[in-house]
Amino acid sequence: MATWQAFAAAAPSLADRVRKRFTSAESHILATLRRDGSPRVSGSEVDFRDGSLYVGSMLDAVKARDLRRDGRFAIHAAPGDPAAGGDAKLAGVATEVTDPALLARIQGGGEPSHLFHLDIREAALTWVEGNTLFVESWQEGKGLVRFARPDNGPAIRTELD
Repeated sequence: MATWQAFAAAAPSLADRVRKRFTSAESHILATLRRDGSPRVSGSEVDFRDGSLYVGSMLDAVKARDLRRDGRFAIHAAPGDPAAGGDAKLAGVATEVTDPALLARIQGGGEPSHLFHLDIREAALTWVEGNTLFVESWQEGKGLVRFARPDNGPAIRTELD
């Protein structure tokens, strides 16, 4: 799995634009898996630190219980102003941070809570220019690709390096 830093090294332009979307708003939409496998969505904040991406949770919140049981997640940057740079999404596996020193450095000395390190398996950014819908995506081990759909027609795939 890729840390944020590894993803940014593999797809620097996409990572920069995705990061801008996630830092342009405070709260985002995190999808986790319930015990029965059905999806759960929760509001969440992200934190970019030292080449890593983290998400926190109140102590014993259901999203924390979901991630502790099954770390798979997807997170969608808060949708909003189309001029903000597109629609950004990430997916991967979350791992709970248990190291007290790292917890203190990232969260400070506040109330007890959970902190999860997000390993990125895929990232996507969708935007519209003129009459064309673009989707640029990266998957770990598969690289970077862009799809363009001019005039709502068939998608045109371009491999990016």
